[in-house]
Amino acid sequence: MRVHGVCVALAPSLEGPLAGVLLLGPSGAGKSDLALRLLDSCPYQRARLVADDQVDLRTEADDMIASAPPALPPWLEVRGVGLLEMVLEARVTLVAAFDLSASPRRLPEPAHRTFEGLSGARLPVFALNPFEASAPAKIRASVAALLGGLLRHNDDDDARS
Repeated sequence: MRVHGVCVALAPSLEGPLAGVLLLGPSGAGKSDLALRLLDSCPYQRARLVADDQVDLRTEADDMIASAPPALPPWLEVRGVGLLEMVLEARVTLVAAFDLSASPRRLPEPAHRTFEGLSGARLPVFALNPFEASAPAKIRASVAALLGGLLRHNDDDDARS
């Protein structure tokens, strides 16, 4: 299935695989701007754009995989600058989605996003103000905490044990 959004693959640590984040929101919400800041600020210089504007999603086993649609050019639209050619990561396993159109709460309840057509697939979703200076750091910290088991963002009793 295809969604309107931006996907970035980033390294939560020096070693290990890249982890995918999906940035969601309407046009002008700051998805590409936040993606550019994530790419620029990755402490391990291991961040890559997966797709800008349109993202293909599919499931493999229990994982949600993101990739660019085949006809999508390898560009990142940077408002006020133009289209920047990027080296794309071909595919990445998603670990979280960030909703840039929702108002962030101080201590949010766990939330998940499901995608029609991807039976049983769901991602932790966080509301985020994309224009805060700390937005890229919040994303990197959330991903590292999710992968390290330090952030419990699942409302299933089995996942809390």
